[in-house]
Amino acid sequence: MDNAIAKLFKSPKTVFTNKDLSLIWQENNPVHLKSKISYYVKQGDLEKLTRRIYSKDKKYDLRELAASIYSPSYVSFETTLREAGVIFQHYDTIFVAGQWSRTIEIDNHTFTFRKLKDSVLYNPSGVLSQGNYSIATVERAFLDIIYLFPGYYFDNLRPIDWKKCFELVKIYGNKQMIKRLKEYAE
Repeated sequence: MDNAIAKLFKSPKTVFTNKDLSLIWQENNPVHLKSKISYYVKQGDLEKLTRRIYSKDKKYDLRELAASIYSPSYVSFETTLREAGVIFQHYDTIFVAGQWSRTIEIDNHTFTFRKLKDSVLYNPSGVLSQGNYSIATVERAFLDIIYLFPGYYFDNLRPIDWKKCFELVKIYGNKQMIKRLKEYAE
């Protein structure tokens, strides 16, 4: 096995951006990096997922891919709340907080990015690092949703720690949100 590919397989990451590959291979020349990537894609050692994003194989982590599409970003909204049992509706889409609102399909997987203002997006409160991507806590995801969608219906509010919500709501700088939060908490 080629040394460059061996370095990739030693990495815990399953998804790589051009920047990741440049760091792993210690390749600073963009022309050399591009030709190296192109060579490994043609050889079948790298899978091209989309422009400037690759994987070792088809067994990549979808959340890691979601977080690699745009930076900064973190998995949130319905994706986090469904796993916590706050909403019961199943979504194949992975919902992500980011700087832009758009939906992207890559390799038959859908990623929906929802725009949050920079002061919220860049605030790490209530966002956990899960290895190679970041994900909102249940409380942060709940607040992200009521920030963008006042009056959102939730199936089960029992998993939510209201004390944490009232601490986190300050990062949104929105008095209406505090009022909304109090209504949900009652």
